[in-house]
Amino acid sequence: MNLYSGHINKLIEELASLPGIGNKSAQNLAFHLINMPQDKVNRLANVMMETRAKVCYCKECCTLTDKEICPVCANERRNHKIIMVVEDPRDMAAYEKTGKFEGVYHVLHGAISPMLGIGPQEIRLKELLERLKGDVEEVIIATNSNLEGESTAMYVSKLIKPTGIKVTRIATGVPVGGDLEYIDEVTLTRALDGRVEL
Repeated sequence: MNLYSGHINKLIEELASLPGIGNKSAQNLAFHLINMPQDKVNRLANVMMETRAKVCYCKECCTLTDKEICPVCANERRNHKIIMVVEDPRDMAAYEKTGKFEGVYHVLHGAISPMLGIGPQEIRLKELLERLKGDVEEVIIATNSNLEGESTAMYVSKLIKPTGIKVTRIATGVPVGGDLEYIDEVTLTRALDGRVEL
């Protein structure tokens, strides 16, 4: 049974189709938008349409940007000889928040997942291999530590090793504040294997 009129239901449906938005949140957002002043609704709609029209892939690292080259790749102070490979622009943003990485990135826009029909051709590997023809000393593979991320890391590593470029993988282990009794065996093993001298 539809509780609301057609337009309201349509708006709730569209909002609920967004990732991370359930029906209750979609309903709350819909009523918030309906009660917003018309000029704010227009501004929001214009920003969404303009962003969708103008955002493209960086010609170097494949992250999303509204310029030909993203701010990280355009920064001459970054070490362009070290490339960190990530699955998603949000992963890149997470590393940037740390302020500790001074190299550049390459965004794959996914991970290899035969179950979902995502093979090496569906992610941005061809662009990465093209970049490696330049002056690159190290590739850090920072894919997620799930089955797809591990498969992607192994595949990328096998592609790069014959070039002679150093290939490393980010360490995984116990999260800060995590109780050991609640952490899975794979994570504990990795934490042990990746231990450093104090």
